[in-house]
Amino acid sequence: MDQFLLIALNGLTLAAVYFLVASGLTLIFGLMRVITMAHGTSYLLGGYIGYVIVRETGSWIFGALGAAVAVGTLGLLIHQVLIRRFQDDDMRVALVTLGVSLIGTDLMLAVFGGTATQVAVPRELQIAVPLPGLGDYPLIRLVILAIAVAVGVALTLVINNTRYGSIVRAGVDDAQMTSATGVNVRVVFASIFFVGSALAAFAGVVGGTLFPLLPGQDGTYLLFSLVVVIVGGMGSVPGAAIGAALVGLVSQFALVYAPTYSLVLTFALMVVVLAVRPQGILGRRSAS
Repeated sequence: MDQFLLIALNGLTLAAVYFLVASGLTLIFGLMRVITMAHGTSYLLGGYIGYVIVRETGSWIFGALGAAVAVGTLGLLIHQVLIRRFQDDDMRVALVTLGVSLIGTDLMLAVFGGTATQVAVPRELQIAVPLPGLGDYPLIRLVILAIAVAVGVALTLVINNTRYGSIVRAGVDDAQMTSATGVNVRVVFASIFFVGSALAAFAGVVGGTLFPLLPGQDGTYLLFSLVVVIVGGMGSVPGAAIGAALVGLVSQFALVYAPTYSLVLTFALMVVVLAVRPQGILGRRSAS
């Protein structure tokens, strides 16, 4: 029983990282229907920038905020310069962002090398806390789980209960009609790209605190983010949270009890969900 609970909690803390990455993709891909292949690159770049800032300042918070602002600004520039003019052309956007991803991956490899790099854990979190039925458990993992919950609640409230969220949803559903009401839809979409990229970078610092940063992780986290968004439902933050929890739990239990098939079982989850509910767990059915 202790092992079962430990695996479940490890799965949830892994899901917290997946959710933080996927929350940004939920805004860009799920809400705006813009297929960006550079989201994983934002994750890895954010992790590296956070690593440098934490190393130089000794502050994990400065590292996370600095990485989020830097990569968010970069994402905004990419949207304005490379994507905005043909945002509705899915194939062209996918190819352009794929090119950005490949260039970014090579540049990060040249600057940071191919060795593992890990963001320093804040000193006050380098302890374990006793949990009933589990014994001592790393405090940093519990804090990251709490951060993911806080981010999910904040995003849900903003999207569903604020004027900005209403404008975003209206702009996605009918950009021309929303523009006719006096709303600058271009500014709204640009802000979504900034926030989505910033969330990916923040997730990179969080993930880089738990796991080493390595070349190639950008593709891995892009893939898992897509799975989370598709399983949870396009454009649904609570759906992304559920999808991340399912992916994290399935991958961790499979890694322990069926390690040979862990990756297969993780993607089998997506196949099963789409077979039963094609729009995802909390996704909306498209109008026929």
